[in-house]
Amino acid sequence: MTRKLDIVYFAWVKERLGKTEDGLDILEDIRTVEDVIDHLCGQDDLYDQVFADRSRLRFALDQQLVQPDTKLADARELAIFPPVTGG
Repeated sequence: MTRKLDIVYFAWVKERLGKTEDGLDILEDIRTVEDVIDHLCGQDDLYDQVFADRSRLRFALDQQLVQPDTKLADARELAIFPPVTGG
């Protein structure tokens, strides 16, 4: 059984991909944030280019900051964005 994950992009990630969001049917082999990124990179070279340096990316599941190895569990939204600074 599959379920849907909304993926939203911010800042230069959004600009380089040319879109603000994607929808992804989560299959059994997609368990972590990193699995989502790997899956997207396997679908299109543009994702591979944008996500090439993953140390420059931050992730949030249902608006909670997480690490790439975090399990998706029942999350409905994954946000991908660059590090932010205050000022």
